This record gives sequence, structure tokens and C-alpha cells, in this order.
Amino acid sequence: MHLILWRHAEAVEGVPDIERELTRKGHRQAAKMAAWLNQQLPAHVRVITSPAQRAIQTASALTDNFDVIDSIAPGASSAAVLGATAWPGSRRAVVLVGHQPTLGEVAALLVAGRKQPWSIKKGAVWWLTHRVRDSKAQIVLRAVIAPDMLD
Repeated sequence: MHLILWRHAEAVEGVPDIERELTRKGHRQAAKMAAWLNQQLPAHVRVITSPAQRAIQTASALTDNFDVIDSIAPGASSAAVLGATAWPGSRRAVVLVGHQPTLGEVAALLVAGRKQPWSIKKGAVWWLTHRVRDSKAQIVLRAVIAPDMLD
């Protein structure tokens, strides 16, 4: 299974939090990352996003075919995020657009085996793969890339 954790791009400050929109810079970040993802992703990918406006706008840079999942809203648990993706059993690649600190905790859990306060930059992706080799499950970190690396 391919799991691509994509933190929403830069958003305006303010409340209510769920309605915060991307800044101009955020729209550019999302467009750059979406262009890179479009070159890398397999043909059949599922895109899921938090219901927060900034996450929806980030996902929209990639596709208009995505599912909004309420359980991965800001403040969601890492268990809720992994459950929404069907990790590690999904046959399809999944792009999940979400929030800090949850995405950093999910990345740490999958890579290091325990929840830690890792930080994922705004607009960045962490691409992880689950595979089985010699009857042992493995997590492979395929890519970590931030929008400013695509300039």
C-alpha cells in the first residue's frame, strides 16, 4: 500500500479554524506539490481530505475527485487517520490531506514505531509504502518533499 501524507498548504490565520482558507502562497505551494504528485502517483489513487477549507483547497489542486472525511478534521487522532486510509490493507494508493500535529505523529508511528511530535512542513508530503518481505511487514519511506524543494 502507498500512503501519501500531505499537509495542507499555508493558510490564513483566524477563526473559526475549519473555515481558514489558503493564502496566495498556499495556493502556489499546493499547485507545485500537485504537479509533482501527478507525475509520481499510480493511475488509481484515492484522495481523502479533512473537512477544513484549507485541506479541501489543497486537495483540489490535485483533483476534484476526493472524499471529505470528518474523522480526520483538525485534532484527529493518528488512529482515526490510519483508519480512514485503511492502512495497511488498501489495494489502492491513498493521498491523505490533513493537519499537524496529527500527520507528524502518524509519520513517526509508521517510521519509528511510536508516536512522536514530528513536524511536517506546510504543503509537504511524506510518501510511505507498506510491503511484506520474507513474511515480515516493512514500512518503506519513499519520499519526503516540501514545496520549496520544487522551485
